[in-house]
Amino acid sequence: MSCPRVRSFLGGLSRRKPLEPEGEVSTFCRCLTTLDLVALGVGSTLGAGVYVLSGEVARTQSGPSIIISFFIAALASIFAGLCYSEFGSRVPKTGSAYLYSYVTVGEVWAFVTGWNLLLSYVIGTSSVARAWSGTFDDMIGNVMADYFSKYAAMGLPGLAAYPDVFAAGLIMILAGLLAYGVKESTTVNKIFTCVNILVLVFVIISGFIKGNIDNWYITEETLQNVTAQLENSTFSVNVTSKFGVGGFFPYGFEGTLAGAATCFYAFVGFDCIATTGEEVKNPQRSIPLGIVGSLLICFLAYCGVSAALTLMMPYYLLNIHSPLPVAFTYIGWAAAKYVVAVGSLCALSTSLLGSMFPMPRVLFAMARDGLMFTSLQKVNARQSPAVATLSSGTVAAIMALLFDLKALVDMMSIGTLFAYTLVAICILILRYQESESEEDQLHTSTTSAFAFLKPPSHPTKYTSKTVTTCTIFAVAVVVTLSVFMTQAIQALLRREIWSLLCLSLILALLVLTTLVIWRQPQSSSRAPFMVPLIPLLPVVSVFINIYLMVQLGGDTWIRYAVWMAVGLLIYFGYGVRHSVQKQRLLNSQLSIQTVEDKTGKDGAKVECS
Repeated sequence: MSCPRVRSFLGGLSRRKPLEPEGEVSTFCRCLTTLDLVALGVGSTLGAGVYVLSGEVARTQSGPSIIISFFIAALASIFAGLCYSEFGSRVPKTGSAYLYSYVTVGEVWAFVTGWNLLLSYVIGTSSVARAWSGTFDDMIGNVMADYFSKYAAMGLPGLAAYPDVFAAGLIMILAGLLAYGVKESTTVNKIFTCVNILVLVFVIISGFIKGNIDNWYITEETLQNVTAQLENSTFSVNVTSKFGVGGFFPYGFEGTLAGAATCFYAFVGFDCIATTGEEVKNPQRSIPLGIVGSLLICFLAYCGVSAALTLMMPYYLLNIHSPLPVAFTYIGWAAAKYVVAVGSLCALSTSLLGSMFPMPRVLFAMARDGLMFTSLQKVNARQSPAVATLSSGTVAAIMALLFDLKALVDMMSIGTLFAYTLVAICILILRYQESESEEDQLHTSTTSAFAFLKPPSHPTKYTSKTVTTCTIFAVAVVVTLSVFMTQAIQALLRREIWSLLCLSLILALLVLTTLVIWRQPQSSSRAPFMVPLIPLLPVVSVFINIYLMVQLGGDTWIRYAVWMAVGLLIYFGYGVRHSVQKQRLLNSQLSIQTVEDKTGKDGAKVECS
């Protein structure tokens, strides 16, 4: 392959989609309100984790300081949420992070982002459906598990113990509802979300009524006695407590931070709001309000439930599998477990709808751009992406029916965190890009080696390139920092000189790179909502996301590599050749060439005459 063809091919991979592409018309119905989006975000984010996660983190990592853990996690999540909010107001179209990547960093990164999102949504849908099935089966005495284990057991590696027909059927029913119409789906979601919120309010009020503030200030001596009883030891003097040192921070502030890293995943799900850009009446206003509002409500719910739980009973007695029913039994309100069970099923239902809702919309957006099979962009008479909904629902149903999803859940985290990371990077690049109006103006700027230290007052191609280069370098530094902090955590805790010097050097590089970006002029184009504290906030968001990705195990990364290999085969085998943006650019070049040829012929005629 010749060099020009190689350059043309590589250039094609970075082609960007314009904000208003020629010939693209929305086929969706704009019927959603801000309330619909808030309910969708709350329902998707505030899943069954609120009924389980609080007990697990409080007992093993944070103790009563789980409230602080949730606050830190919410703060980290709001960074990603603000980046999504700005893009939602700038690019009010369906596609979420996939589309944001396409208009900012290019086609191949857009496909990778979309493929990651599909991974997250498919695994999320399947795992939540199996959790719904398991919770319901527990309520009826494990009838389904006993029957299918006896008559349809599957003993193969990677497959579930038995086919979960109930979970698969539940997914197909909800896929049919989503395919029928978006307004009907969001109405059902609002009903379930309201029930879930009412149950959580009941839990919070009960905790504050029956709670005991002394449970936040348990002494170390009490914990040593409890540990001695568990170990059947007569003496508690020389016994090391298994539950920390007591007080509000029994595991130290390190435990609170470790709890925050776990709690961060409790706020995943708000990004489904960003896929509704073409179905909202006023997307520039509703999408930012929906994302920020849903995250705020979720934070208050998680914080309230955690406070109630640790007030109702000592944190070391919490049950990590079903903390709320055990807590209500502890205070003498055993009958409240039925209220909790109803709330848990409603939370699982909204979480399932929240996972299924964005999946077909990302698939539709990719198909509309020619990067996935074009049949997936068909909509029904009610202006809903029916083919994409039923297709993605079928894949998720098959996974829920047959596969053991426990080993795949961490892959879902990679997909989500990768999308968060790329959206934060795109915000940095977009805010410092040269706009079309500024391209037309003449800017006298120097291009010396140190021009980035004294940039012009308006963005130029040089300053935009400087920001892009610094952003890539900053991401590399963040990856290095995350790996170093993970591998050298014990040396850092012991304050060893070499580790502190290495950490200082890496941080200095990151700070200097961020300062260089900050020195460059920002674009004059404005959006209804804009991320504050640029470039600090996106850089912090990128660090949080990459650090959490580095914590995942090697087996997870191997499975993720296989998934990405399949995606890249689809892209290079189908997407590259059928790209709609590629065809737009070819048609544009052809029309320019035709005009030039016609001008040349007219000029020749004039000379002959």
